[in-house]
Amino acid sequence: MLSQRTRYAIRALLHLGDRFGEGPVQLTEIAETQNIPSKFLTVILSEMKRAGFVETMRGKEGGYWLARSPDQITYGDIVRATRGSLALVPCAARLAYTPCDNCISEAECRLRAAMLAVRDETANILDRMSLAEKLPVDEIAAQ
Repeated sequence: MLSQRTRYAIRALLHLGDRFGEGPVQLTEIAETQNIPSKFLTVILSEMKRAGFVETMRGKEGGYWLARSPDQITYGDIVRATRGSLALVPCAARLAYTPCDNCISEAECRLRAAMLAVRDETANILDRMSLAEKLPVDEIAAQ
C-alpha cells in the first residue's frame, strides 16, 4: 500500500504538472487545492527537489515548478523517491523487507511468489505512467 507521504507527493507533482510552463506555483495553492498539510508538503517538496523532480525559487514571486516535463516523470519514479513500497505483504518488499511472522518456508511460499509477481507488475505499470497522462477518472472510479 502506498504511504500517505507517497500519495501526497504524487498529488503535489500532478498539480505542478497541470501548471507546467506557467511559472512558480505557491506552496499554499498546492496545499489548499490538494488538501495537504502545509508543513508536511514543505518536507515532501524538499525531498522532491533533492530527487530532481522540482525546482524552487524563494520570495514573493517564488514557488515550485517541475524540473522536467510531466512526461519525463513517472509514478514509479515518485514512489521510489519517497521510499514507498508496492508490496502487499512485508516479505515481498524491496526496501522494507520483513519476513512474515508465521511463514513456514519463505523459499517455498507460493503466496510470497504471487505477491512478488504482483509487486513487479505494479512497478512496471507505474514506470509506464507519467504525470502527463490524463487518466479517465470517472471511468476508472466506476469500475
